[in-house]
Amino acid sequence: MGYIADTSQFEKLFSYWKEEYEIWAPRRFQGGGRFSDTDAVRYARVDSPSEIEFEEKSAYSWKETVFPPSETLFYFSQNHVEEAEAPAKKRLVFLRSCDLAAVRRMDQIYLKNGDPDYYYARKRDGLAFVLIGCPHTCENGFCVSMGTNASDNYDMSVDVTDGAYYIDCPQEDWSRKLEELGAAPAEHKPSRVTENKVSVRIPDNLTYEVGKSTMWNQYDKRCINCGRCNFVCPTCTCFTMQDMYYDADGKVGERRRVQASCMVDGYTDVAGGASYRKKNGQRMRFKTLHKVLDFRERFGYQMCVGCGRCDDICPEYISFSHIINHLEEGMKEAQADDNSK
Repeated sequence: MGYIADTSQFEKLFSYWKEEYEIWAPRRFQGGGRFSDTDAVRYARVDSPSEIEFEEKSAYSWKETVFPPSETLFYFSQNHVEEAEAPAKKRLVFLRSCDLAAVRRMDQIYLKNGDPDYYYARKRDGLAFVLIGCPHTCENGFCVSMGTNASDNYDMSVDVTDGAYYIDCPQEDWSRKLEELGAAPAEHKPSRVTENKVSVRIPDNLTYEVGKSTMWNQYDKRCINCGRCNFVCPTCTCFTMQDMYYDADGKVGERRRVQASCMVDGYTDVAGGASYRKKNGQRMRFKTLHKVLDFRERFGYQMCVGCGRCDDICPEYISFSHIINHLEEGMKEAQADDNSK
């Protein structure tokens, strides 16, 4: 069902939600940006619609609502282990189409790739999603190329125009609440991007042979292996474990799950002091092929959703979309080398 709600009606709907949900959404933090006098838009709890950033894409992704940068799993002492409490309420998340597509990727890894991950599952259960319509493209996004510019698996969608909330609401309970609040019935479908400034083409013949190309060598110097591209990515799922000790003997403390990055030093360290993919170009190759080849071969669809956050965040102005568009040349180079042998 479609509706048009005014500010008062939407605020009352928000209050209705808060009885059951913790509400998470893109939120603007004044002066919290990476540069002087800039803001940061990232996910956080919100208490009213006025706190939601509807216009600008968040610099960080939705995944922080279920996969925070650091999460305590349990507390321990010498003779006792106590699990950290789960969130007290279910969570309702406002997000864009690319991030809603990323939910499927996260679910694939944490719920369907072997036994379900307990800590992810207990947050994922009961999640509800409100899709924020996208009337225009963002600077570096290429969601159209990746087929993630439109979504229909939401509980509600909302477009904000001139102070009015244009809503599509498949969720029956919420529809009844909107009618009770006096929202005007009106057919509406969420706005979506049909053309990006950036486009990519993944070669049909892409194979792991592209790993032999010299295209990766440039990143040995260009990339500084900071890992920012992984931490903002809505589909990067890797983590490591850290024990935090409360005493000098290491007998009391907590175990945390901490987001990890395949681009940083230490990620491939193994027992005995060995380490793999020491060069940054090798790490870039690994990340790229996981996003546009390996995941697809395993699960049948692409991992990358084309949100463009990796391009937005990179301090060295490395463009992931450019890397994708050079894969065709890389394949030609690798195949030519094979043929010449």
